[in-house]
Amino acid sequence: MSLEESADTAGHALPDLRSISDVRTLRALGHPVRIALIEELSLGGAMTATQVGERIGESATTCSFHLRQLAKYGFVEEAGGGKGRARPWRMTSIGFSITASRDDPESELAANAVLGLLRERQLGRYQTWIRTRATYPQQWRDAADESEYFFYLTAPELRQVTQDVADLLLARVGDRLTDPSKRPPGALPVELLLFSYPVDRPPEAGETQPGAAGSQQ
Repeated sequence: MSLEESADTAGHALPDLRSISDVRTLRALGHPVRIALIEELSLGGAMTATQVGERIGESATTCSFHLRQLAKYGFVEEAGGGKGRARPWRMTSIGFSITASRDDPESELAANAVLGLLRERQLGRYQTWIRTRATYPQQWRDAADESEYFFYLTAPELRQVTQDVADLLLARVGDRLTDPSKRPPGALPVELLLFSYPVDRPPEAGETQPGAAGSQQ
């Protein structure tokens, strides 16, 4: 799960996200059950292997094994109290960002594998929403949005726009993730996916970008 930016704005200080680039850690993360465990613990708070297993459809034995592996690599920790499979587990940070090394092909492959698992689950939830949204109250159907925008931006501008969106969201509602008392009545977990990417390649050296001012026809 990648809450991929953090902010300290409007008086709301959120902890820095863990940056992951180590190949062994990325490989340890690249398992669908472990991704599911991280998502559930991030949203639901501390849970035992049995409790989280019921939420993701896995046995307590399976969850207990994968929780120990996640703990080995620093993603989760014991929350205190209980014994054996009755021990509650919690996340060690609000989330993480994946920063593969450009000079390490193995790191890049491992990072892409984790991102592939994350996006598959995220888009799966979106497809579930599409199939079931008619069963939601009208206010939720009206509030949910599907938009697409095209802009002309430089690479630094694109980075800044993405950061501005993250800062705005985290400043307004970011503390609700870690502090349930901040959630107003009727609040539900909402997933917002923000994909930003160029739809064309930059021109090679000496080429003029199509449509650029002063280009010759």
